[in-house]
Amino acid sequence: MVAERNKDGRVVFDRGLRAQMMAIDGTWRRPCSIEDVSEFGAKLTIDGSVEGLNLKEFFLLLSSTGLAYRRCELSWINGDQIGVSFLRLDKKKKRPAAQVENA
Repeated sequence: MVAERNKDGRVVFDRGLRAQMMAIDGTWRRPCSIEDVSEFGAKLTIDGSVEGLNLKEFFLLLSSTGLAYRRCELSWINGDQIGVSFLRLDKKKKRPAAQVENA
């Protein structure tokens, strides 16, 4: 898999990296592809509909066993693609003002 790092530190995957989204309470799962990722968040392409899913907060499972994951919140949605921000266990990590303006 070919990945390229942009000048802003975002890593872009040529074909997407397979992953799973899962509800915080485990009530739903949805396959997805990670299109790009940074320290603060990622762009995902969702397999199937997101209608009816609670996307306010969810887990992005990075391994088949679920041992590697990130807690996320929805930032934006555009068709089958969504933007997510990564959350910290202790508190939400804020993006520096300069990066928010360039997003």
